[in-house]
Amino acid sequence: MEWWEKAACLDEDPELFFPVGVTGPAAQQQADAKAVCRRCPVAGECLEWALQTGQNYGIWGGTDEEERRRLTIRRQRKRRVA
Repeated sequence: MEWWEKAACLDEDPELFFPVGVTGPAAQQQADAKAVCRRCPVAGECLEWALQTGQNYGIWGGTDEEERRRLTIRRQRKRRVA
């Protein structure tokens, strides 16, 4: 069984996880998507997959584009230091 087969979002409308913009209705949509992720048993696997495959759009593993960008930068800095 693949990790995504256990995902809380499996029965959700995929559009929920791809809000257009960051203000107004899009901000609420983003919050709603992240709420699904908070109850997901495989959110960690989802986030790792998104980071490893360069998912630049949407909500993955409870994170938005900017949050994943910051995580990627931090990981790159840690690798350079190590």
